Amino acid sequence: MIGLPSMHALDHSQGPRIWLAIEATDMRCGFDRLAERVKSVIGQDPSGNSLFVFRSRRGDRLKILAWDRDGFVLWYKRLEAGVFKLPRLDAGTRSVELRASELATILDGIDMSNLKRVPRYERAAGTNKNNLQRVSA
Repeated sequence: MIGLPSMHALDHSQGPRIWLAIEATDMRCGFDRLAERVKSVIGQDPSGNSLFVFRSRRGDRLKILAWDRDGFVLWYKRLEAGVFKLPRLDAGTRSVELRASELATILDGIDMSNLKRVPRYERAAGTNKNNLQRVSA
């Protein structure tokens, strides 16, 4: 039997960082304009090892821009019904880093604003397993 990795393992793997631009983006934007938005709105290098997520004004479309060694890749999803439910953020926030599990939740149509992260224990960097620290949401 093949074991599947936990969402925790996926969230903390060496995979790409995931950035969500909070403001609505014109979905007519192509590779170059989205790369410019990565620089101006998110403040990251678009050719780095990250995924950059943009949503439409109506919330029924998402574009994800990524760099793949020798050029950009653009993934585009349009919902036939409903909208993507994004996390609630403080006013004035322009972008936020997502975990892989949070992006999967958004893509699966789960309303993140109704979810509550329960407190978990996590070992602080440089400590042994007998010295745990509580992490709250």
